[in-house]
Parts: sequence; structure tokens; C-alpha cells
Amino acid sequence: MNARVTEIRYVGYGTSDFDAERAFYADDWGLVEVAATDDMAWFKTHGHDEHHVVRLHRREGNCVEVIALAADSREDVDALLGKVQDAGCRIIHDARELDAPGGGYGFRFFSPDGLPFEISADVKRADKRAMERWEGMPVKISHIVLHSPDHQAAVKFFTDVLGFKVSDWLGDFMCFMRCNSAHHRIALLPGPPCLNHVAYDMLSVDDMMRGAARLKKRGTDLRWGPGRHTAGNNTFSYFTTPSGFAVEYTSELEEVDFETHEHKVHEPGPQVMDQWGTGVGGPQTMPKPEADPCLFTPAEV
Repeated sequence: MNARVTEIRYVGYGTSDFDAERAFYADDWGLVEVAATDDMAWFKTHGHDEHHVVRLHRREGNCVEVIALAADSREDVDALLGKVQDAGCRIIHDARELDAPGGGYGFRFFSPDGLPFEISADVKRADKRAMERWEGMPVKISHIVLHSPDHQAAVKFFTDVLGFKVSDWLGDFMCFMRCNSAHHRIALLPGPPCLNHVAYDMLSVDDMMRGAARLKKRGTDLRWGPGRHTAGNNTFSYFTTPSGFAVEYTSELEEVDFETHEHKVHEPGPQVMDQWGTGVGGPQTMPKPEADPCLFTPAEV
């Protein structure tokens, strides 16, 4: 079997409002801080054994410092490094032992659009516990949505180089791609190269609503939702962090067969974006995509 990406690990953010962002993830969003220094913090979920799903780094401006993906073995990491190099991507560092919390073996590179990625294996697993209905806290990262000025080329990069498969299209402008049995782990939209949002799986739609209620009580209102998308059939509620990064609570994302699922093209329309038709706001209420200020700039850590 060809080496490929098999999961999302974490997203690392640089933030000028480190203290507020740190408090948001620990006190409001429902994550657990697993390591910290004066200028960095790492967070895990309660319900999954991924070592951490968010990394925060204090810096002068806000940007995405790393999007970390998983491979199944060190051999797969080495093979993917070769494929990324052959695709002409700029390598930030070669495959090596990682010195971040959780360790592991991996490399970093810039996508053709300049966004920073890491692919790793052998990262230490964390403790996890069974989540119970009504807790209203994330179980794990569900998916990441990105913008690309050439989204068709970006789809080709993710499929041909990293081993993703196309699960669905929304018209010809939004592509949903899988790297395991989840309907999508990465989705791509046209636009300046940047992160659109990071979504977190909730145990149930009730947990999504309970989490939204907790956020509202703590001063974070819904930007868009609650609703249910068509592609992936998942529920959604979107918010923004104190630094302005878009995040989502989602539930009931469709499971598909990684090898055999055949993609469909959904025609855009209000009830395709939201089958319930109940959600407040809409895509226009989300942060306007702007090119990430740290494109092709390696993070300090």
C-alpha cells in the first residue's frame, strides 16, 4: 500500500493575544492543557488519545504556524517526504526526531500555496476517557477547511502526493477529501491561501447544542448555525476565538469506505449548505479569507 496521510493531529497557531486564546480553549471550548511554557501551550481533548490537537505560540501577529497530519509509520513518513520533495515543495526540515511534547518522527514543509504542514508518526498517545452525552465538549478534531488560489491544483496535490481521496464536490468550487473512513478530513475552497476553520467532533447533536450554550454563556456567540450540511451530512455550529480564528462544533459526520466511496457533485443552494434551514448567519458572517501573513515563513518552534 502506498504511503499516505491517515489522520489530522493538530493545528498550531501564532497569536498576539496568547492569554485570551489560552483561556478560551481551556475554559470555554472544552480542551485540556497538557503542556505549557511562558510563550506556548498545548491542548488535548478528553475523548481521544491524540497527544494534542491545538498548539498556541505567543507572537506579534496572528497566523497559522503548522498544520500537523499523521502517517502510520516512520517508513511512511520517509516515503511521503520523498513524494513532497518530488512535487517541488519547499522543505522546512527533513524527517527527524521531534522535540515537541509528544515527540515522534516527522518533517515539515510548505504546501504549494505556502501553508506550513507537518507529517509525523510515533507520536506519544495521550490518556482518553469515554465521553458521556450532554458533556458538550469535543471528542477530537473532525476536519480542516483551507482556501487556495488554485483549489483544483490543491486538490490534485492532496490526492496525488498525500494520498487523500475525493469524497464530494459542492459545485466546482468546494472539494471534500478523506484520508480514512471519515467523509472528509480536509476540504478546499477558492480564495487567498489561508485556514478557513477547524472543526471538532462532538459526541452527538445534543452535545453540539450544549457546547454552543456554554460558549454563549461565556460570551462567545454563534457566527453560523446550528444547521446540517449536505456533503458529509454533518451538523454544524461556527464560532470565532478571541484572536479571530474560525472554529466549529460538528457531529454525525458520515462514515464511508475509504477505498470504494464514489464522490457526488452537490449543486449549491441554501438547503444544500443547511438542510435544516434553521441556522442563523451564514458563510457571509464568517471571517473574510485573507492570505495568511506567515506564508513561506518557518515558525520559530
